[in-house]
Formats: sequence, C-alpha cells, structure tokens
Amino acid sequence: MSSEQSNTSNSSEMIPVNITIADRNYRVRIAPKDEEAVRKTAALINAKMVEFKNLYAGKDSQDYISMVLLWFTTEQKADGQNLYELESLQNQIDSLSASIEKVIAEN
Repeated sequence: MSSEQSNTSNSSEMIPVNITIADRNYRVRIAPKDEEAVRKTAALINAKMVEFKNLYAGKDSQDYISMVLLWFTTEQKADGQNLYELESLQNQIDSLSASIEKVIAEN
C-alpha cells in the first residue's frame, strides 16, 4: 500500500466527535480508539476549570483555560509519560487552543 493510499485510509477512519470545553462545543475528528480518552480529557479539563474558578474568582475563561493547560502539562510530566505521548497531547491541546481562540475572535 502506498503512503498516499495509507493517508486516505487513515482519514476515512476518523470519526466526528462533539466535545464541550469551557461551555463551548467543538467538533473534532479523531480515531475511534481515542474517543473515550478525548471525552475523559475534556471532562477533566472542565472539572479543573471549575476548581480554578472556585480558587481564583474574577478571572475570565481564557485565564482558566491557561491554568488548566499548565496544570495538565505539569501533571503529565510528573506522571512520567514519555516525550512522544507529551508531544501528541501538546498537539491536541494546541489544536483545541486554536479552535478556542478562533471562536473568541469571532465573537
């Protein structure tokens, strides 16, 4: 199988999933095997945002998202995940951050 056929095959295996982060809905395309992890991660992000809102009153959503990203990245390193897993997670975070920033800019 050529790499071009492989890329086409991989993109057709992606499924659309709706997730909510910081009261905003995002439609992302992911591999079916990653759906549970993505949903759990979104739930964890939302829970940490609530926690930070209770600790640091008066901030806006962007501040809380930044705090959660910092916490999440620090926790992952502390748990000893390897660099490849962190890089993959960072790419997902960057993609979500870009989506959030785009929505904020449109409003």
